[in-house]
Amino acid sequence: MSACLLACALLAGGCGGGTRQDASEPTGTFAMKIVGARFPVAQTIARPTHMVLLVRNVGPRTVPNLAVTIDSFDYTSNYADLAANKRPVWVVERGPGAIAATPVESEQISPPGGGQTAYVNTWAFGPLAPGHTRALAWYVVPVKPGLWKVRYSVAPGLSGKSKARLPSSRLVNGAFLVHIAAAPPLTHVNPDTGRVEVGQFPASP
Repeated sequence: MSACLLACALLAGGCGGGTRQDASEPTGTFAMKIVGARFPVAQTIARPTHMVLLVRNVGPRTVPNLAVTIDSFDYTSNYADLAANKRPVWVVERGPGAIAATPVESEQISPPGGGQTAYVNTWAFGPLAPGHTRALAWYVVPVKPGLWKVRYSVAPGLSGKSKARLPSSRLVNGAFLVHIAAAPPLTHVNPDTGRVEVGQFPASP
């Protein structure tokens, strides 16, 4: 068999009898809404925090597979000789979704959460019934100081055949503007109250 025929045979075996990944995803528009979004606007490098989204299905049909894409958890570096030019602004310690039970007794380190997909910056959470709201939380650690804009968008599936829209027909998306400080502010414990306060001790008037 020639190399050309062999290549054709391999292609036929790998693709001819398969099913498209988006075959079961319905085509259409689903009414969805972000009813809550939280991410601290002032953060400090190496101090963990949470990004939280509350997504509601406000339409009459069940959303087949709620998916959230987050842009700008990383940035593109032009530094020479990097193996990959995508560098993290935030390290995702744990994404949203149920954490799978460990098959053996072990210590969990940075559990990823059950919503991960093959897409680097997209998480999927399965069906969402009409009128229901799902809370999604990302546990992240900022590692790059600066001013950053984090964009997020919601979809009812992964393939793009179905679209999420607000009742006003606009896309379901949003953004956070976040400043990450290079170092935490000076703090001290007030001996009179036992509370942590900003500034040096004794606190300047």
